[in-house]
Amino acid sequence: MNFTNKNQFDEQISNRVNNNSFKQAPPQRKMPIVIEKEKEAYSFWLKLHKNFPKVERLGLGNKIEAVFISVLELTFSSSYLAPEQKIILLGKTISRLDILKFFLQLAWENKLIPTEKYADLSSRLEEIGRMLGGWKKGLLNKTPAG
Repeated sequence: MNFTNKNQFDEQISNRVNNNSFKQAPPQRKMPIVIEKEKEAYSFWLKLHKNFPKVERLGLGNKIEAVFISVLELTFSSSYLAPEQKIILLGKTISRLDILKFFLQLAWENKLIPTEKYADLSSRLEEIGRMLGGWKKGLLNKTPAG
């Protein structure tokens, strides 16, 4: 399209908008609420991780980071699978979440995380664990034994 002035351009855009000739984005797939909770917990963790001393940030802090990301990845992947596969992956996710809680406890015991922040993050992770467990249990109840 060649336009000789701004008014021609504005008119063309206005016509396209009014005629709905712009393609609309496909509707977003609704994310399970547990993923939203995990994202919130991860954002909270990122703020804590920044305050770790350098050596611990690169050691235990990065390990916690990696496990946190794997929990997010496994949960997200689970949301796209068939029920039988979902049950297996949710089991792995719950195990990774338990490992995450263990490493966070280790960081707290070594005074890398203040008690009130650790309590807040632990509470969030406990809620996430209950949600993942409930999701898995619901699938087990719906899926015929085989």
